[in-house]
Amino acid sequence: MANNTADHPPGNSVAEGNHDGDFGVTMKELKDLMTQRSAEAVSKIQEEFGDVQGICRRLKTSPIEGLSGNPVDLEKRQALFGKNFIPPKKPKTFLQLVWEALQDVTLIILEIAAIISLGLSFYHPPGGNAEACGQAAGGVEDEGESQAGWIEGAAILFSVIIVVLVTAFNDWSKEKQFRGLQNRIEKEQKFTVIRKGQVIQIPVAEIVVGDIAQIKYGDLLPADGILIQGNDLKLDESTLTGETDQVRKSLEKDPMLLSGTHVMEGSGRMMVSAVGLNSQTGIIVTLLGSSEHEEEKKVKKTKTQDGIALEIQPLKSDEAAESEEKEEVKQVKKVNVTKKEKSVLQGKLTRLAVQIGKAGLFMSALTVIILIVYFAIDTFGVQKRAWLAECTPIYIQYFVKFFIIGVTVLVVAVPEGLPLAVTISLAYSVKKMMKDNNLVRHLDACETMGNATAICSDKTGTLTMNRMTVVQAYIGDTHYKSVPEPDVINPGTVDILINSISVNSAYTTKILPPEQEGGLPRHVGNKTECALLGLVLDLKRDYQPIREEIPEEKLYKVYTFNSSRKSMSTVLKNADGGFRMYSKGASEIVLRKCSRILDAQGQPRIFKPKDRDEMVRKVIEPMACDGLRTICVAYRDFPAEAGEPNWDKENEILSELTCIAVVGIEDPVRPEVPEAIAKCQRAGITVRMVTGDNINTARSIATKCGILLPGEDFLCLEGKEFNQQIRNDKGEVEQERLDKVWPKLRVLARSSPTDKHTLVKGIIDSTVGETRQVVAVTGDGTNDGPALKKADVGFAMGIAGTDVAKEASDIILTDDNFTSIVKAVMWGRNVYDSISKFLQFQLTVNVVAVIVAFTGACITQDSPLKAVQMLWVNLIMDTLASLALATEPPTESLLLRKPYGRDKPLISRTMMKNILGHAVYQLIIIFTLLFAGEKFFDIDSGRNTPLHSPPSEHYTIVFNVFVMMQLFNEINARKIHGERNVFEGVYKNPIFCSVVLGTFALQIIIVQFGGKPFSCHPLAIDQWLWCVFIGVGELLWGQLITSIPTHHLKFLKEAGHGITKEEIHKEELTEDTDEIDHAEMELRRGQILWFRGLNRIQTQMDVVYTFQTGQAAVPGALRRQPSVVSQHNDATAAKTLSSPTHVGLSSSSSVTNSAGAPPPAAASSSTAGN
Repeated sequence: MANNTADHPPGNSVAEGNHDGDFGVTMKELKDLMTQRSAEAVSKIQEEFGDVQGICRRLKTSPIEGLSGNPVDLEKRQALFGKNFIPPKKPKTFLQLVWEALQDVTLIILEIAAIISLGLSFYHPPGGNAEACGQAAGGVEDEGESQAGWIEGAAILFSVIIVVLVTAFNDWSKEKQFRGLQNRIEKEQKFTVIRKGQVIQIPVAEIVVGDIAQIKYGDLLPADGILIQGNDLKLDESTLTGETDQVRKSLEKDPMLLSGTHVMEGSGRMMVSAVGLNSQTGIIVTLLGSSEHEEEKKVKKTKTQDGIALEIQPLKSDEAAESEEKEEVKQVKKVNVTKKEKSVLQGKLTRLAVQIGKAGLFMSALTVIILIVYFAIDTFGVQKRAWLAECTPIYIQYFVKFFIIGVTVLVVAVPEGLPLAVTISLAYSVKKMMKDNNLVRHLDACETMGNATAICSDKTGTLTMNRMTVVQAYIGDTHYKSVPEPDVINPGTVDILINSISVNSAYTTKILPPEQEGGLPRHVGNKTECALLGLVLDLKRDYQPIREEIPEEKLYKVYTFNSSRKSMSTVLKNADGGFRMYSKGASEIVLRKCSRILDAQGQPRIFKPKDRDEMVRKVIEPMACDGLRTICVAYRDFPAEAGEPNWDKENEILSELTCIAVVGIEDPVRPEVPEAIAKCQRAGITVRMVTGDNINTARSIATKCGILLPGEDFLCLEGKEFNQQIRNDKGEVEQERLDKVWPKLRVLARSSPTDKHTLVKGIIDSTVGETRQVVAVTGDGTNDGPALKKADVGFAMGIAGTDVAKEASDIILTDDNFTSIVKAVMWGRNVYDSISKFLQFQLTVNVVAVIVAFTGACITQDSPLKAVQMLWVNLIMDTLASLALATEPPTESLLLRKPYGRDKPLISRTMMKNILGHAVYQLIIIFTLLFAGEKFFDIDSGRNTPLHSPPSEHYTIVFNVFVMMQLFNEINARKIHGERNVFEGVYKNPIFCSVVLGTFALQIIIVQFGGKPFSCHPLAIDQWLWCVFIGVGELLWGQLITSIPTHHLKFLKEAGHGITKEEIHKEELTEDTDEIDHAEMELRRGQILWFRGLNRIQTQMDVVYTFQTGQAAVPGALRRQPSVVSQHNDATAAKTLSSPTHVGLSSSSSVTNSAGAPPPAAASSSTAGN
């Protein structure tokens, strides 16, 4: 491109430049420029600026040196062009969270009951014959007592407020924690820029317009930019346009790079032209009015007509909102490669909660009906009374009392503490896991990890140290077992080798001096290339002068490394017009393309296939058996007289090479890995190694790690062989064939990303074996993305991992270490156990409380446990117990048992034995006290008391004993596998101790000073001692239950099974819906309105349309096809919209509902409203 700035001075640059802080271009001009695509963009740059250099000059930046980094200059740029930050959506205020907590159905029922009760207590019927109302009037004689009728209603309201505040506070702290996590992920995100000629990494938020950024394979672009120099650059722009094809970027055809897109191949440099809200991602966010879309909970998926799934970007989810540019796209873009099922625990919990809820509802309805019928028969049938007008309020008061009792039964039956227990447990674990180098991105991942039955691990960097060094070499017909001295090799060969390595590697790869004296040199960039550069230094030469002599701009053509090529080549133009190409790559792949080899004199000689086979046998296999990765370095000359070759015909170009050398690179196994793998195997987790390396190297490393054990019958396969075994004649993967291979497979070498994905998917979908598999995958490269996403838990490497890998993962290992995975397993199992402990405790209370309330109410017309007492019990057994039991620290013993897997029920037989066993003890005690307690303690009976009578000692003892038994049973609940010592490690958990003691103290206060609101009568010291003694009986009874062998109790049913194969829901939970309280989600399903859904789709389609055409969005820019939307469609669409939606985008831009509405429901302008 000619630099024609002088000929065409841009019309308004100078005039506007003066206003714009001395830069020759305004933000608006840059913004307009970034809306252009491909050829239009190139012509616009030529018209307005001459060329990209022209834009650089106006923005006062150097394409080679970058910005000066002067703080004043940087601030000025941020002030004029904006910061690279997208302001997060405001977090929900505490009041909003309180309002959300109030939506809980049981609480609403309670509130209504309490308000009716309050209203009626203040209503005094005028005079009238109280006697005529029969027994109902009993107890109203005492004026003072009747005044106290309001207390019960008020107390219920008060306890509802407590429950709501606790829930809201938990949600608030969860959100705060999540934001902290988000900020941490953000701070760790750095990008490479050039300032003052130095290549440095700066946090993404500090990037300014005019910065020169280096981009490479695997990056996620943090800002918009214009390409200055690129090598074989291809981008995935599906996040913005929805087109899944990779877009080739070049200075001549399409130099526009957009934020939020992924670099899939190649490398280059770009000049940043728009940041933050002015970048393409920022514009979409503004367009979608991030703040108004509070209710936007689902990332809508759309399907194009040819069935390629694409996503509309980015709807501001609660989580995505909290982050800047890069994160912006990160959270929302769940690439629709595969669908994750509900996490294992969620599936089980949902089913359990629904089952318990149904049972509770049934019991409470039954209680109310029995009470009302009994009352009616007794009053109007047995006593033969007439229903008098003045008695109505009194009767209604009775009915309200019955209703409150019914609701109390329901409140106790529904384990609303479950979501709380899960949240506390996960939040606590996530916080602690940070210390163990696990940065959890999706909360449920840490619990799923406890169920993992298989780990598919990468080799490089995870099992090995990723500190590569060349230890053997084959140069000039000689195999050197250690790096040779430079004087024993032909000088010509050394020169070619040094030039090849220096030029044909990413210029971002460097070896820097050590940070501390005596430390190892620091390797920056690609570790394999670092090893080769290390070889250059070992040969007493330096690569830097060569790179300075041939800067990146002079590289004529670069074929960058990718997972299908498995090699990298760089072409230089010679002075005589010919070309020289340097190549390096996996030895068996590059050697196949070599037809010559340099001999001892440095002269090329013919290299035949039989020579190659001999070399593989004598050089490459021995190196590989030592666990070395072998790399072949080669070159090829294209003479000037032959003319310029067609560089796009890659197979022809990459042939007829001349081999310079083959080197063996060692990547030592991390010292702690063998022990970590042994721990995994003891814990029943199979570790498999999936690597791109050659099979001998892989086998050698697998043996060193302990993945392969001598004398065991395991498979090591290469990708090619693996595919032959699992695919049928048509080349399709067959599950039956795969099921024969994977159980014995331990090492998969020379594997492509597709192989890794196929293996992971095959293991997850497999139904052979006793349990279904839960698979964790580790990966660091862009090519690992699909497998990381498909896995139940994806681990990305925090140090070596690319952005694409981190984005696809669930947990980021901040130290890239396999031992951290073992810690994640431990925490995961701990979460699972904590929730089981909580369930064991909670369900015992539920069973007892429901039966007591039900039978008590039916026999004595009044629940022995009052509504307020029930709520207190609910509070201790839900909120406080979940806090106490969910914060147990993990122990090594968790790694000594087999994983639960997908199908194992949440409540095992042992737990069911404990629940029912303790329930029996508690029921016997309670009923004895209820019907014979007054004789035992020599007090007045509390049964059949009239309305508004003062609290009785009798019922207070029943309540107190009940709470004491729960308190001691909480200690029993600490063990769920039938261990005898329930106090083991109790001091290590201060939260547990303080909760138990705190509850005990509160109970004393409630009983002694609670009075009327809590329906309590103060107790004497001997009565207290009896209550505590009966409570301690729980611990002794627990020992008795443990002695009963579980296998004799065949009649006990397990509960909370996993989702069976047939019932796997094909729905994906987006991470921002509150994933735990599914029962609540069911209830809210109906609230999502069809119109709102349609409107949302319209907005999104406007966005996509804008992007595809590059126009500014106009409301209704989409031509909407009018049609009458039938009511049937409304109904079906409303249903489908409430679950994660799939909305098709057809070519005519009509809205078709592919999620289940039979006719396409097209939105008319009138229906959707603009």
